[in-house]
Amino acid sequence: MPQRPVPLDEYPVHQIARSMRHVASGDRNAYDRSIFQVFDHEGRALLITGLGVYPNLGVTDAYATLLQGDRLIAVRASDALGEDRMRQQVGPLRIEVQEPLKRLRLVCEPQEPDPDGADPDGDEASSLSFDLVWEADFPAVEEPHHIQYTGDRLFLEANRFCQAGSCHGVIRAGGQEITVERGRFTATRDRSWGVRSIPGEAPGRAAEEFRAEGFHWLWIPIRFEDRFVMVILQEDADGYRTLDSAVLVHPADAGRPDEQLGRAHVDITYRSGSRHPESAVIHLTGADRKPIEIHAELLGGSPLAVGAGYPPAGDWQHGEWKGRGWLDRRTYDLADPAGLGLAAYGVIDHAARFTWDGATGYGIFEHGSFGRHNPSGFTGFDSVAP
Repeated sequence: MPQRPVPLDEYPVHQIARSMRHVASGDRNAYDRSIFQVFDHEGRALLITGLGVYPNLGVTDAYATLLQGDRLIAVRASDALGEDRMRQQVGPLRIEVQEPLKRLRLVCEPQEPDPDGADPDGDEASSLSFDLVWEADFPAVEEPHHIQYTGDRLFLEANRFCQAGSCHGVIRAGGQEITVERGRFTATRDRSWGVRSIPGEAPGRAAEEFRAEGFHWLWIPIRFEDRFVMVILQEDADGYRTLDSAVLVHPADAGRPDEQLGRAHVDITYRSGSRHPESAVIHLTGADRKPIEIHAELLGGSPLAVGAGYPPAGDWQHGEWKGRGWLDRRTYDLADPAGLGLAAYGVIDHAARFTWDGATGYGIFEHGSFGRHNPSGFTGFDSVAP
């Protein structure tokens, strides 16, 4: 059957000699997706939402989670990938690019009322909806090219950019309406594409014979009123750093270039008997070679494997084919980690308050530490803080 062009082919954006229907790589794990975090400065509400496209699998999906205390409400949707890549919508979830890199609209439509008045899910998950305008306060900053191998097998190659801003609009859940407004809420986002493991592939020899002993990850976007700091690092079991970046970004109208802040060192205080971070100090070096200390107070964390589809989620992961028009709404109790299984121990996005030289900022302290990590004193997968 002949291939037909898609609407995006009308624009001069081609990178390879093929229709925009296709990506350069034939790897089944090719992906293109986004994640947004919207949270209030008191730690009462943390909304995470995103959308992904998996062109070689013909799948698209989206999700939203709302954390309030120990209750996490999730909406997830999956469908067959259509031809119009500029229409970012899956089920009730959609992203509208109103002005690229400056203003986007994030929407989750409410669930249609049951004609019998019954809640099909038996909890407040059916009531989660939102309509938000995400506005950038700083230029987007490109993160380092991210490459990972298992043995000789390339299993991750990604390009990303990060951005910080503000949000306004409304979130509704469980009969409650949360007014999101500038000054009380901060918004961050990450946009990535490339190749990244998707469930359903046989692990093969590389995964069997080259198992990682440890993995330590930090992704920390921090929005201050007059500056944006982006710290990202990844280390293996021995502390060898495979990803390392710390950048200071000024507002677009400041006319100042980005500044590198040296090699980041992050001292984390963990809750005793766990790997749950409670606070941290980020050590950086300014352009004048003077030391910088940014203190982080963590306000509440949302596990990305619970509801949001990141591994090692047991009920749904990004890129899985769930059939056409799949929609799932549910509520999780984070106070019961045993009921969450391994998902409770994946990467966690913590809303956080940061202080630097008398200034207060807000952002995300995304943390994951698994297996051995010599710099932290963790000796294996069952090792925790004293």
